[in-house]
Amino acid sequence: MTWTGLNRAIVTCERCPRLRYHCRRMAEVKRASFRDETYWGRPIPNWAAAEPKSVRVLIMGLAPAAHGGNRTGRVFTGDRSGDFLFRAMYETGFCNQPTSRCKEDGLELIDCAISAVCHCAPPDNKPLPGEIENCRGFLDETVRLLPGMRGIVALGKIGFDASVRMLERAGYAMPRRPVARFGHGAVAWSDNRERFVIGSYHPSQQNTFTGRLTPAMLREVFETARGLAGMD
Repeated sequence: MTWTGLNRAIVTCERCPRLRYHCRRMAEVKRASFRDETYWGRPIPNWAAAEPKSVRVLIMGLAPAAHGGNRTGRVFTGDRSGDFLFRAMYETGFCNQPTSRCKEDGLELIDCAISAVCHCAPPDNKPLPGEIENCRGFLDETVRLLPGMRGIVALGKIGFDASVRMLERAGYAMPRRPVARFGHGAVAWSDNRERFVIGSYHPSQQNTFTGRLTPAMLREVFETARGLAGMD
């Protein structure tokens, strides 16, 4: 499967009736401030630098936002979580501008890709275990199609745990005793030191508005990822 083929399979997926209903419903109801926009309303594809084979770091989110990615058709685009994320990425050299409003805004990723544990916007931002399982094959194909990837920045515990399991399925022995545990800035290396996962608190408004995650904290995670991936 090619990168384009993978994204086509993601966008046309109908495996989770609850999620598909929610995405379509949000696209019909809309938020008042976006009432004149046409929502995407489908699963959100992966997003990568111009040449996926050049990707060194994969950023793993949880799921698109109902009025963010589900509206714009691009992960982390058009919501405050994305604003927080892209500024940190811009300041650490992972993208060419600090804001993202729509797919046509000129933002380009640099040496990185963005994916999600779940490609559909879930009610209350909480995908069910079975829905996460239904996306597992997409994650496995994602890592297979990024042969130059050295590590993953995992946003939140679910993204961290999914990333560790994804690398295990790809043949990398990950820590078992003690098991790799999520924490902000926590790093889990494969036994051969070829791949790593670094955790970060998710840039949700709940975390950024309360100060649990600050701009400096997120920048530090990306700076660490650059170093571990041998990009500096």
